[in-house]
Amino acid sequence: MAKNSANLLLSDIVLTSQQVSGTQSRLEKIRRLSDCLRRLPPDEIAISVNYLAGRLRQGNIGIGPSLVDAVPAPPANDASLTLAQADEAFERIAKTTGAGSTAERRRLLGALFSHATYDEQRFLIRLALGDLRQGALEGIMAEAVAKASNLPASDVRRALMLAGDMATVAKSALTDGAAGLKTFSLQLLQPVQPMLAQPVEDVTNALRELGRAAFEYKMDGARVQLHKLGNDVRIFTRTLNDVTASVPEVVEKAQRIPAHALVLDGEALAFRPDGIPHPFQVTMRRFGRKLDVAAMRETLPLRPFYFDCLHLDGEDLIARPERERLAALTSTLPAEFVTPRLVTDDPIAAETFLQESLSLGHEGVMAKALDAAYEAGRRGGAWLKIKRAHTLDLVVLAAEWGNGRRQGWLSNLHLGAWDPATGGFVMLGKTFKGMTDAMLEWQTQKLTELKVASDGYTVYVRPELVVEIAFNDIQASPHYPGGLALRFARVKRYRPDKTPELADTIESVRAVHARDVEVQDIRPRRAAHESPPTLPF
Repeated sequence: MAKNSANLLLSDIVLTSQQVSGTQSRLEKIRRLSDCLRRLPPDEIAISVNYLAGRLRQGNIGIGPSLVDAVPAPPANDASLTLAQADEAFERIAKTTGAGSTAERRRLLGALFSHATYDEQRFLIRLALGDLRQGALEGIMAEAVAKASNLPASDVRRALMLAGDMATVAKSALTDGAAGLKTFSLQLLQPVQPMLAQPVEDVTNALRELGRAAFEYKMDGARVQLHKLGNDVRIFTRTLNDVTASVPEVVEKAQRIPAHALVLDGEALAFRPDGIPHPFQVTMRRFGRKLDVAAMRETLPLRPFYFDCLHLDGEDLIARPERERLAALTSTLPAEFVTPRLVTDDPIAAETFLQESLSLGHEGVMAKALDAAYEAGRRGGAWLKIKRAHTLDLVVLAAEWGNGRRQGWLSNLHLGAWDPATGGFVMLGKTFKGMTDAMLEWQTQKLTELKVASDGYTVYVRPELVVEIAFNDIQASPHYPGGLALRFARVKRYRPDKTPELADTIESVRAVHARDVEVQDIRPRRAAHESPPTLPF
């Protein structure tokens, strides 16, 4: 790849992608990516970073398997297709709509493929279908950008949290260095990436890891990020989508808060008449694509509860410790808008608080380190979640056709945890339990849309659907590549508010398994010569 070439070839990006996908080593992935990034011309950094991260610069442009299959283009013999030409073709496809658009999109795609070699065609197809997961997701890409620009990875991650776009951050770091990253700051009315939590077994383990901590009700609602500038209020979801128009009552409540400029993190919940929160799926009806907002507001009103303050009247608080952000939150908001909280180092008090949360219909509690800054992602384990039962958010990798009552439906789900080291997913088992007929019907339609291959019995899909799985425990297993398997797994619900990168990681699964093994190891065992206890019947 020529340095600062004005005509960067697509084959250069394809080669790097192959090298990244061909190694399991996180360090090697970062090295390969950083070597590529150093040689990119400034005006093609954004395209390249998006492609290497497995997505089009234009986002999802509606290219599906049926359209790809309808474009039989023989591959070119020589690699002459430039990155700019590929991007221009996808831009034209994205803008092609209306009558006759299917034929025109097919023609444009065919013209693009005719100039691509076999390897380039495979790359472009997987890129267009959203199936290019070669292990260059944001965590690894951020490390690669830091290495390529000789900047601290923490500075790149901070900029990414504030900007929400890796391509923008990469271009700034690679062209303007440290000065470029300093230009990123929290912008009112623009969302920032949310901080996430790691699962932990119980409050005792949480206190062992954090010491004195802030415990909060873990509410089973929709994650919302509120931005307020005067009377202008925006509400964003966990995935940074603007849902302001869907939640007018949340907006109106925010407008009554006396602060002029404000950014809050929290949850919005719908409650039953008896004060018990509705299940997550019911609350999420307020965030659907097609809504009668007035009617939904009347029948399913939302109440916001905020647990963090990121900005207050001209002062960014993201880098401040948790205790200072909590002080800003409680001094600014009416108590009815603040998530109930207990700061303690007493395990008995924390357990009582957990049981109180459960009795009110919530999921459990969060435990938060009092000295931690607000940081996107799972780094550091400063936020821990303690739930009523073992659950993990996993990604559907495939599904098998059912039989008997499930005949004609895709029912037996293959479940995987996200592996940040490779950018792929590690299978942990299968389940067909916990599904209603309505869920079976919905998931069959959705998984069919996501199909990438099938052997007649199993349908393999793009890893896009996140599902919350309840299970009894995790056991060692030689049958799965990660060496672990879920026991008695059952579907609790789908998580439309989460992307695959927000699913639980294989590290989280291993941590749960390690804790289970530790608990088993300390249980008293009877000696070999002892008789088993007498059964009480």
